Amino acid sequence: MNDTVEGLKEKKAEVDYKETFSLSKFARQNGTQLGIFAVFIALWALFIFGAPDTFLSGKIYWAFMATIPFFAIMAMPLTIAVIAGEIDLSFPSIMAMGMVSFILIYDATGMIWLAFIASLVTGIIGGLLNGFIVVFFGIPSLVATIGTQFFWRGMVLVLSQGASGTLGYTKDSLLHPLLVGKIGGIVPVQFFWLVFIAILCWVLLNRTRFGAHVYLIGDNAESAALMGVNTRRTRILVFVLVGVIAAFAGVVASLHVTFFWPSLGEGYLLRTLASVFLGGTSVFGGVGTIFGTFIGAFIIGAIEAATVAVGLTGFYTQLIYGLIIVISVTMHAFLRRRIE
Repeated sequence: MNDTVEGLKEKKAEVDYKETFSLSKFARQNGTQLGIFAVFIALWALFIFGAPDTFLSGKIYWAFMATIPFFAIMAMPLTIAVIAGEIDLSFPSIMAMGMVSFILIYDATGMIWLAFIASLVTGIIGGLLNGFIVVFFGIPSLVATIGTQFFWRGMVLVLSQGASGTLGYTKDSLLHPLLVGKIGGIVPVQFFWLVFIAILCWVLLNRTRFGAHVYLIGDNAESAALMGVNTRRTRILVFVLVGVIAAFAGVVASLHVTFFWPSLGEGYLLRTLASVFLGGTSVFGGVGTIFGTFIGAFIIGAIEAATVAVGLTGFYTQLIYGLIIVISVTMHAFLRRRIE
């Protein structure tokens, strides 16, 4: 009898050990994502406590789903670029250049789908240009994409002559409701495009050889090359991915308001970068998650609304952005050191 009891105790201790070990392993593997999710829950509880009438109402969430995707879509491929140890600051200009191509091709042919394809091709060309400059000339991506940002913005201004214009004609096509319509007259379609692109980027990072190569290059490019990874091709593909999604995001943002401004994209740079780094992606490369960026984008997108809702002026928004980003990044670094 005693032997049976002792045996049961040993088995229970073994099970408890395995559960503890598995939880510890899970925490190590997902520490960054758990950290940003904890920040998200804490901030949302604070938002609800400070402005219950706003954050317990469904209207604010429909508004978030309509506006946050415009910069959050761009944050997904940019996360992959940063994980690879690169950065692309030219995407706001590529957003605008893609729309210039859209307008020029439509004016020339009257074919809206051809114009849409031309916009995406422009994004691919912009990404290829960035990739070739960085990879084959050895120029740091920070410097290279600052240069191409000015180049593409200059192209936008030259080709458009600085003029804005209406895109009302897009409402007569299937493209408009497909990109920025509302399902059931309530749920914005652009939110589903955000989810789709987030899932696509997650799959690329976590379920493909390309994603494994991105992490390896970001961690140590020389070691990745010694392991047989085609680092040049992978890095160029990263920039192409950013470019084509930038062009897509530019079309979505423009069709939403059915208007084009030559300054398209200029207001998205800091929010997009903030979403990436707030989500736990390391500026040094090799570390980052799409889930973290997704949560980070919603935190960034909600701060301005929350600031006004609790009774503060909009002047506090930048201050709160800075505090949250610094505190969050510090917490990520602390948790990573503790887990490792």
